Amino acid sequence: MTTPSIELPITEQVLHRVDDRGIAWITLNRPDVKNAISPDQRDRVIALLAEASSNLHVRAVVIGATGDAFCTGADLRAPRPPAPRPDDAPKRATGEVAKMIRDGAQALVAAVLDCEKPVIAKVSGTAAGIGAHLALACDLVVAAEGVRLIEVFVRRGLVPDGGGAYLLPRMVGIQKAKELLFFGDDLSASDAAALGLVNRVVPADELDAAVDEWADRLAQAPTRALALTKWLVNRSLDSDRATAFHEEAVAQEMNMNTVDANEGVASFVERRQPVYRGW
Repeated sequence: MTTPSIELPITEQVLHRVDDRGIAWITLNRPDVKNAISPDQRDRVIALLAEASSNLHVRAVVIGATGDAFCTGADLRAPRPPAPRPDDAPKRATGEVAKMIRDGAQALVAAVLDCEKPVIAKVSGTAAGIGAHLALACDLVVAAEGVRLIEVFVRRGLVPDGGGAYLLPRMVGIQKAKELLFFGDDLSASDAAALGLVNRVVPADELDAAVDEWADRLAQAPTRALALTKWLVNRSLDSDRATAFHEEAVAQEMNMNTVDANEGVASFVERRQPVYRGW
């Protein structure tokens, strides 16, 4: 007789800790389904990223996963309680799919892009579908050798979601983006790095150390300056020059009022290493 699987509580499906350096570690933990992400997991990751933004103790975020896959897409088998509806209503009303995408995959990617702390993707295995977009939305991507990124949507007859058609052209250009999205071929970590989709590719047994090194450096950096820099860079491709220059000046004004900016200038004048606090 087969023993029925027991669903882990959500706090075990998405592991979370903040270490004494201020690094928040968010880890998908459903290796039995290759970390296909469920709605409950997605909502928890969104909430944890929002918490990281508002928590002054948090200086950097790392998103990773257990097992041999980073995230293989949305878990289509995960239960989704039906929305209340009249008895004679259709099974799927016009606009419901669009709302599901806005509140789901798009909200997850937006949470990464909008997080006010730098976010590193620690990609130890396959990243496919929304899993690939979750990684690509991060500020820095470190991948193990042998990792594959897959725009799997076309293989299922689907349109890409989670901002894929927004992110990819901005990262690799329109023609290459179409190639990746039209064919859905596996993309190796080394090829992804050559395209600029991945920052570093390291042997699997060096992934932990490589990610920890970068996370530690970010945790010691001027956090508000990084947040404003992230905002400017993310805005840049959607702005005209006048808007970009205006926003740069506003960001400079905001940053010069921070403790860290004053510490950076003082440490330069005093010929010593700065000690940044994150505010």
